[in-house]
Amino acid sequence: MDTLVALQAVFLGIVEGLTEFLPVSSTGHLILVGDLLGFNDASSSVFDVVIQLGAILAVVVGFFPRLARVAFTLHEDPSSRRFAIAVILAFLPAAVVGVFAHDFIKAVLFSPLVVSVALIVGGVILVLVERFVPKPRIHEVEDFSAGLALKIGCYQVLSMIPGVSRAGATIVGALLLGVDRRAAAEFSFFLAIPTMLGASALDLFKSRDLLTMNDAGVIAIGFVAAFVAAMLVVRTFVAFVGRHGFAPFGWYRIVIGTLMLILLAVRH
Repeated sequence: MDTLVALQAVFLGIVEGLTEFLPVSSTGHLILVGDLLGFNDASSSVFDVVIQLGAILAVVVGFFPRLARVAFTLHEDPSSRRFAIAVILAFLPAAVVGVFAHDFIKAVLFSPLVVSVALIVGGVILVLVERFVPKPRIHEVEDFSAGLALKIGCYQVLSMIPGVSRAGATIVGALLLGVDRRAAAEFSFFLAIPTMLGASALDLFKSRDLLTMNDAGVIAIGFVAAFVAAMLVVRTFVAFVGRHGFAPFGWYRIVIGTLMLILLAVRH
């Protein structure tokens, strides 16, 4: 394996792991970084999909006690059932739209320009929502109603636009609907599990002709790097948000998106 390719895999894995659960768009960052590194051929799309599974594994490991408790008490604990129903209902809108719009989104919207604009717009929204967010009424994921979960799921559909951010869309939606910061961040973690598994499965099926054993080593490196980086985020993100809110991520998005627009203008 070429050393440069291995280093690119490590770097992209770290980018995926650090950004997947932050409201800054992991897909957008992978598109931008891949474009800068020249890692943007057909096989790179498969790489991006598989390393997301490393980030999913980090959520499962990080929240395993809580997920296990829900799984083993579904039959007797109403709060566990509400938790499971909320995650399933919030997942459904993106699942339905994703099946029908997948090819269009991949063909039309996956570009550095779209990502840059979406980063800036989403950053402005994050800053404004953080400043004018309504007083929270809901403080635990187990208290989410079916209607609330479905509404958050509709917000998640917006994240199919690269650069919007799945975490950003769900968190902003939850905040606007009266969920506090900690519960909004946690729910975005839990919702990521079925959403990312479903999206990864669909992407892998669509790209099955591009899968070869020759890329297995590079993908494995990216997978491990994404898992380690995502574990760091899973362990620290909720505490960070509790102290600083989401505005820092909004300003970060605005800066990165603006820099990328400038770079794109210079290159073209």
